[in-house]
Amino acid sequence: MGKTNAIRILEQKNIAHQRAEYAMDDGEIDAVSVANKLGEKPERVFKTLVARGDKSGICVFCIPGNAELHPKKAAAESGNKKIEMVRVKELQPLTGYIRGGCSPIGMKKQYPTYIDGSAQEFDTIFVSAGTLGMQILLSPGDLQSLTEAEFADLT
Repeated sequence: MGKTNAIRILEQKNIAHQRAEYAMDDGEIDAVSVANKLGEKPERVFKTLVARGDKSGICVFCIPGNAELHPKKAAAESGNKKIEMVRVKELQPLTGYIRGGCSPIGMKKQYPTYIDGSAQEFDTIFVSAGTLGMQILLSPGDLQSLTEAEFADLT
């Protein structure tokens, strides 16, 4: 696979990372399936969720692949009363990425980003590289710095 926008940004900023590619032969794109394909724990493979807050607008949440976003916690952390997930058809126009290949790195705009605090339990975590079939392994601190994110209790 070629370089994605997320990988170009990591290389440009000299941020240590590794690419991990996996087969997309069965069409399963959920984070738990990706973790299984990589031979990793689902709690170390983070999915990127894009939501709209009633006050802040678009927000990005990175949570463990085997977890569910807690709407009230996510809303409170992002300064909203409520949030709702954006529709799949809105994802690419807002972020530049498709469902299953949405990376928190290199979106069309720098949206407020929140990473579940459990990421700090690991030296490195996986996030989407911005395309189906590829993940990026990097430190949670580098991801936080690069995306100007906050660590938060989201699940």
